Amino acid sequence: MDIKKIQSELKKARIDGWLFYDFHNRDPLAYKILGLENKHTTRRWYYFIPAKGEPKKLVSAVESTKLDSLPGKKFVYLPYEQQHKLLKKILGNSKKIAMQYSPKNNIPYVSLVDAGTIELLKNLGYKIVSSADLISIFEALVDEKGYLLHKEAQKDIDEIRRLAFRKIREAIDLNQKLSEYDLQQFIMEKFREKNLYTNAEPIVGINDHPSDPHFEPKPDGYYFKEGDTVLIDLWAKKNVPGGIYYDITWVGFVGKNPPEKYLQIFEIARSARDTAINFIKENLAKKKKIYGWQVDDVCRNVIKKAGFGKYFIHRTGHSIGEETHGNGPNIDNLETKDERVLMPGCLFSIEPGIYLPGEMAVRTEVNVYIHENYQAEVTGEIQNELILI
Repeated sequence: MDIKKIQSELKKARIDGWLFYDFHNRDPLAYKILGLENKHTTRRWYYFIPAKGEPKKLVSAVESTKLDSLPGKKFVYLPYEQQHKLLKKILGNSKKIAMQYSPKNNIPYVSLVDAGTIELLKNLGYKIVSSADLISIFEALVDEKGYLLHKEAQKDIDEIRRLAFRKIREAIDLNQKLSEYDLQQFIMEKFREKNLYTNAEPIVGINDHPSDPHFEPKPDGYYFKEGDTVLIDLWAKKNVPGGIYYDITWVGFVGKNPPEKYLQIFEIARSARDTAINFIKENLAKKKKIYGWQVDDVCRNVIKKAGFGKYFIHRTGHSIGEETHGNGPNIDNLETKDERVLMPGCLFSIEPGIYLPGEMAVRTEVNVYIHENYQAEVTGEIQNELILI
């Protein structure tokens, strides 16, 4: 934890301080940002970092050593009336305070403080604002080392993806039975060979199966054959400390003449993806602020105008970090309204899809990283044509 850097960002945002609060380990972000060991917490604690001056901590007499590893003056309460009085004291003359809160719960990933605590602070006379962008800065951004680890994973996974599509053709040519599940396990074997770690097994879907975006292959699933449409979604990171995920989806057709409708929906999804990427690049080049919800709108509108809007049933993308779904801005104005700024260090997916129930589905997914100079990079290979297997 870098107190001076946090205070610098608070001043830039014109926020008087950042109040961390936890009860029963409800806020894992607080522990990560503060560098606290996440031991069992049975009493409420508060840690206040003002924009200027010394941090202050408020702890229960029952767990009085809870924040001893953190700098700042300690205050101890026992009855709740004393807690409220001391809370007012540590916050002092501050007016605008950031907490893990999101107005209307627009960003549930950071909305971790309970309504009663927010109500208490408002009654004490403070204006509570969201710490969402602060969380991006201090927990979710990927540095140069993380970017390089992401690129290491990218090289391996793009190679494994090529091998997976090739495996389908080899099996068919040899009259071997190869199922969705078999190919999934083949990919997992290649992950192990390349020292890659994944929190969940990849998605391999044939024909109508991937019209469920989170389809899970089963041992008794479909076998590959001529005329099949295929979707492969794979994600992993190098199995080393600080490894950063790479997460992609590609689609293909077993044969030389894919159905016209399949080509059509792929081309629409591809156009939506590229429109979103260009929007990001053009606005960052002008140093304009852009938000996750705006990029989702840009991408989604392409699919809506093509008449398939109701078949694009998830957000456009998600934050990526040491977890597949990181704590930074998502590309979303559907499931949530993500009002967080896309800034240097952000790594996220762009993955529009069209899902026709009982029929077929496409998704085209790339990862985008924003460098310090505000250049946005698609970090891996880009699918511009259907894979003809």
